[in-house]
Amino acid sequence: MTRVNCAVYVRKSTEKGLELEFNSLHNQEDACRSYIMSQAFNNWEYFKTYTDGGISGGTMERPALKQMLEDIRRGLVQTVVVYKVDRLSRSIMDFHNMMKEFDKYGCSFVSITQAFDTSTSMGKLTLNMLLSFAQFEREVSSERVRDKIRASKAKGLWTGGVPKLGYDIKDKKLVINPVEAEQVRSIFEDYLQCSSLAELEKFAEIKGFKQKNWVTNRGEQRGGKPFKISALHRLLHEKLYLGMIENKRTGQAFKGQHEAIISKELWEKVQAKLKDNDNSSNHTRNRNNNLLTGKLFDANGTIFTNQANSKKKATKRHYYSIKGLFLPTEQIDKLAKDAIIEILNSDLTGLNKDSAMALKFINFNDMDYFAQHNFIRNFINKIIYQKDRLTFFFNIDPITLSAYTGDSLNENNNPLEFITDNTNNQIIYEKQIVINRGLSSNVYNAGKVGLMSVNDNNHLIVRAFAYAWKFKKLYEKGVRMEDIMKQEKMTKRTIYKYLNLAYLSPKIVNQLLSGTLTINLQTLFDIASKNLSFDEQEKMLSI
Repeated sequence: MTRVNCAVYVRKSTEKGLELEFNSLHNQEDACRSYIMSQAFNNWEYFKTYTDGGISGGTMERPALKQMLEDIRRGLVQTVVVYKVDRLSRSIMDFHNMMKEFDKYGCSFVSITQAFDTSTSMGKLTLNMLLSFAQFEREVSSERVRDKIRASKAKGLWTGGVPKLGYDIKDKKLVINPVEAEQVRSIFEDYLQCSSLAELEKFAEIKGFKQKNWVTNRGEQRGGKPFKISALHRLLHEKLYLGMIENKRTGQAFKGQHEAIISKELWEKVQAKLKDNDNSSNHTRNRNNNLLTGKLFDANGTIFTNQANSKKKATKRHYYSIKGLFLPTEQIDKLAKDAIIEILNSDLTGLNKDSAMALKFINFNDMDYFAQHNFIRNFINKIIYQKDRLTFFFNIDPITLSAYTGDSLNENNNPLEFITDNTNNQIIYEKQIVINRGLSSNVYNAGKVGLMSVNDNNHLIVRAFAYAWKFKKLYEKGVRMEDIMKQEKMTKRTIYKYLNLAYLSPKIVNQLLSGTLTINLQTLFDIASKNLSFDEQEKMLSI
């Protein structure tokens, strides 16, 4: 007689009780294995037990079930034994599909507490009837759960789910987390000052705000990711922060038994702004409202538009675009910011007295993000791009500037060449740039690298030296390493790696920047880290 390999399949819908030394899964397995032993006269032999713990029978996404089906297809299993038919499935459709798969590969099915033979029409009818009752039981149970949740929410009780930022769960109740609650309030307040959710996203990143960090019942760490536009949108619509419990199915909201984090007044202001932005015809434009939107033109007066790459599985990058020219938004915005700082720190004696005085009292670095953003937008009249050159037209109307003056004097007095147009209350200032044209444009401040031409071969070296000299300057000024790390969003190891480059032999640096010496950047890092003399460094590179 041919041997019949018997597989035992056991399942439990919840994880409750699985930690016990002997649980319901063990009970199911013991009963099934005993039944297989009783059929030894039919040459039945135990083959393997497939266990799915804490998984509903209403889904086919069960690891052990998938493995068992795969073993059936490979001819390793001839009979599947279960304690009850609903252990295998609570869905008639899923079970029907499994029976077709069993028949295809000559595998039979046995439920030890519900005796029937699937090889006969009566057995199949009995099986379908049992499955109908199993599915009915599942649907009734789901309705009971939904009714219980609905009633609990009507009483203002927290019914579980993913924890929300601002609250901790203690004894199945929401308790305010003071640190997180302050973040939530800040996000709501900051949004009122932002032009869009995209700008709010940037500001949340600057402040280091993260989504709720929590642990699942299985001990898995979840959350803690930076905020994206979608997450911020959900947070700003969350009535939980208003002290309400919302039934998402019905749209009803009830007074919760937890404390509110934000006031009703703040909530209404935020909702009104969200509605206005959603209904705005400029909604799409506002999402891409970069710092210089509407300020950047070519020599013919054509305005640059905002564009972003749309490649899947790629970091989204934003550009100012015109006629096939793409200027990276982040780099152009930084150049504009740097130009403003240079103006504010320059000799302003060429200006009219009132404008010069107003500019001297502006402390740009002490402004918060929104104040800097607004100042830049108001200070810049327009920017003209022409032949790898940016020409800035700055507004110097003293009445406008007075809104940004601080209490202390900016005493820097560095010479800087610019053209004054007192008639139009403007400063005209040019900044040379070098554009590395390719699949993704890179913009460099030519003033920082002298007369050198930055190309595909050496732009990484130039960038590395720029970091090196920057960090050296900060280090010599006595800026704390922790502050540099926070400002640059780099590790201490990375900063020291770049800093070492500032102590390379001048001969090596000159040859690298002139293009007469070509070297891999990693090799350069290795040489710089060895603390060698200039002669030793040059000898290693055969100079």
